[in-house]
Amino acid sequence: MFKGKTLLITGGTGTFGNAVLRRYLQSDIAEIRIFSRDEKKQDDMRRRWADTRVKFHIGDVRNEQSLKDAMTGVDFVFHAAALKQVPSCEFFPIEAIRTNELGAENVLNAALSAHVKKVIVLSTDKAVYPINAMGISKAMMEKLAIAKSRVGGKATVICCTRYGNVMASRGSVVPHFIRQIQTGQPLSITDPNMTRFMMSIEGAVDLVIWAFEHGNPGDTFVQKAPAATINTLAVALNQVLKSESPIKIIGTRHGEKQHETLLTREEVSVAEDMGNYYRVAADNRDLNYGAYFDTGRGEVSVRDDYTSSNTKRLSVDEMAQVLLTLEVVQRALGGEKITE
Repeated sequence: MFKGKTLLITGGTGTFGNAVLRRYLQSDIAEIRIFSRDEKKQDDMRRRWADTRVKFHIGDVRNEQSLKDAMTGVDFVFHAAALKQVPSCEFFPIEAIRTNELGAENVLNAALSAHVKKVIVLSTDKAVYPINAMGISKAMMEKLAIAKSRVGGKATVICCTRYGNVMASRGSVVPHFIRQIQTGQPLSITDPNMTRFMMSIEGAVDLVIWAFEHGNPGDTFVQKAPAATINTLAVALNQVLKSESPIKIIGTRHGEKQHETLLTREEVSVAEDMGNYYRVAADNRDLNYGAYFDTGRGEVSVRDDYTSSNTKRLSVDEMAQVLLTLEVVQRALGGEKITE
């Protein structure tokens, strides 16, 4: 499906962009453009992949003109650029707005102007019932994408993907725990009963590709994913690394939820079950107020949200098996000091 095509990845120097390169440089894709602000990370990627089909564009999603220049001749876009760290967005919420909301608007406008065939926007479970600035900005990004999908229609198909915790991605807790084990520190967990969806980076790529293959304008896709408590994750990592590091409970941090939600009950009531994925079609009602005030949907009242507390829960042994599939864990088992 990518034969002879050009793909642009915003925020492409991150974990997701590298995972896409790992998969699609084995195909007959014509070109993959990496769009990001960080020239050092781009140079690292250039040396790592050493493939002339990978083209690097310095720019910022906050600057629409730099996007327009990079998007000329592009067939498809994966929009992954974002401010993702909850504490950073809490302290500087306007920056989250500028990147996650206005930046997404720039990406979508540039894609429409360049007649891109399909845009997949990457979102997060924190966008559902958001309680922090990062989640709020991502929720608005989803609203922008769905609104723009009505403009793009079938000419430029715009879809959303929404997923939970991506294990071992940059800034995630797994590398943090490994560093604590390797330096003889206790594993600091917030609340032992806090749950999170557990998803591999390959699963995140699979979700985006599924949306690419099956998406209609305004669709939101969610992958069914297991979850685990933070305590289970810590105990399993100790088990895998043959560590006896103690567990230290530090309490819930500002802006954190006890459980994460991937689908609201309203979305569950209309979601199409596609096996490993759910598809939620866009609500394309117009501003006919009767549809909002005079009528409703009784089935919503009997549905539950799809959350990390009511999905399949991993045991310690199951979590350990999942951890063994992660590259960073294998590197640690091989004796490498994890610093990123």
